[in-house]
Amino acid sequence: MGFTIDKDSLAKEITIRKTEILAMPKQKMADTIKHMTPRTGIRYKEIVGQIDGDIQVGPYDKSRVDSTGMDIKGRELEVFFGNAVKNFDPNEVIQSVYGEATNKGAELTQANINRYVLAFLASKAGENFSKSIWSAVRNASGTTTADLFNGFDTITAADMLATGALGVVPALISVANKNLIELGAAITDSNAVDMLKSIYEGAHEQLQSVPSKMFVSRAIYNAYNNDYQSSHGALPYNTQYKKTFLEGSDDLCELVPLFNKNGSPYIHLTTQKNMLVGFDLESDLEKIVIEKFAAFTLQFVMAMFFGVQFESVSPEVLMVAKLHA
Repeated sequence: MGFTIDKDSLAKEITIRKTEILAMPKQKMADTIKHMTPRTGIRYKEIVGQIDGDIQVGPYDKSRVDSTGMDIKGRELEVFFGNAVKNFDPNEVIQSVYGEATNKGAELTQANINRYVLAFLASKAGENFSKSIWSAVRNASGTTTADLFNGFDTITAADMLATGALGVVPALISVANKNLIELGAAITDSNAVDMLKSIYEGAHEQLQSVPSKMFVSRAIYNAYNNDYQSSHGALPYNTQYKKTFLEGSDDLCELVPLFNKNGSPYIHLTTQKNMLVGFDLESDLEKIVIEKFAAFTLQFVMAMFFGVQFESVSPEVLMVAKLHA
């Protein structure tokens, strides 16, 4: 092939492209987070949330004073600092990268090969962030991406629990709060349309009146398509098998099937704005380094921040459906 990979050439490429390479994991997550709201410049914790209140313009009264307060429901978007140290044989990596580059018709130069190698390694980190974005459970003693942060499903489960002595702090997500519905049957090819519509129609009217996303597994999405086709196949307006928007939502509710929702116990109906994905990508705390490990082995060292959070769990912006066990 005529190309080599060594510590010095990769280190030089990092010096030139550090910001671009650190952003690779985020780019690799694009299919998922394009339905969410990425936030950069986050380190450790940031208070997010929803401000609420009211002001009434009534008939003229020179002594009118409204003393009611503003209600700020704060939540923490916590991004956790993690790192990876990967030993790799550059001769093995170049085989994979060379094939990928030639398949894409890329011009093969030493600089391009170095860039492909670094992108390949950084992108693998992004794949694991994407796989874990719902199910991750923070475990400071863990060793994998799934241990680094709390995923959306984990946050949901925590918000469904009452806390404090004897549960004096009520659950934030509950049937009583009107942001939770517990499904009484499994979703199948024969009932998926009605089941998903019942979730949507059970949501707050404000949530039904704005563009929203219904995050589901691929299996549930397939069941919806199959049920819709069998029920509406002959209708003149049913022009395609694939259904992007939920029937009856006036194209406000987009169905979002994600591979990483497989096995999730929940369906989430919410707005794109409400789904926060936190990165840093700006500070010197994040780094990428290549070290010499042994005679034929290099080390790829990466450190970065990552975390997710709902901006609000108020029923006006969130409805969670707990799937039937």
